[in-house]
Amino acid sequence: MMGVMRSSADAGTGRTARAVPARRSQSTRRHIIDAARAVFFEAGFERANLDEVARRAGIAKGTIYRYFASKAELYVEVLVSTADLFDERMKRALDPSLGASDQIRQLARFYFEHYTKQSEYFRIFWAIENQGLIGDLPAELVRTVTELWKRSLGHVAGVIERGIRTGEFAPCDAWEVANIFWVATNAVIQTAEVEARRELWDRDMRSVFEHTLELLLRGMQAGSA
Repeated sequence: MMGVMRSSADAGTGRTARAVPARRSQSTRRHIIDAARAVFFEAGFERANLDEVARRAGIAKGTIYRYFASKAELYVEVLVSTADLFDERMKRALDPSLGASDQIRQLARFYFEHYTKQSEYFRIFWAIENQGLIGDLPAELVRTVTELWKRSLGHVAGVIERGIRTGEFAPCDAWEVANIFWVATNAVIQTAEVEARRELWDRDMRSVFEHTLELLLRGMQAGSA
């Protein structure tokens, strides 16, 4: 009987011993991501230094490569780690009591405010479009980021579909039009990131953003043709 009890205790200790490294591994991974987020936000991808990431995470630089194959992979992981929060905030910006046009405006307002308050996040969000800079990403990471975009675009497409059903919008391919909205509004924001282009505009960025949005909405109105 004592032998059975001792064996059970030993087995339990073994399970605990195996669990501790797993918890420690997850904790280390989280520390790396948190440190990388701060460094990438401050320095951007090109100037970000993995030595600094390691210093802030309190680990040796080599430990980073036990979790991430490259700086580019770590860069995208930072995006993925914040995507759920972004998506949740985007859903909260929707108000079913509004008409479709006003819901689109509401989403656009959220998007613009999110950019003005967290512009560093958007620079990371656009990482997938800059593979010439950060290097070719593994196909799995590209698929992950693509799914994040699809999830956000799905909210816009859903509003457009409701507008079509109620007769507020003319019949159209809701997914295609959602992508047009996404491309056009991002183009305004990304253009404003370049100082020379801002000077060329000689216009307030918020005003340009809102005018772009209204032009698109006018084209979607039922009977606008």
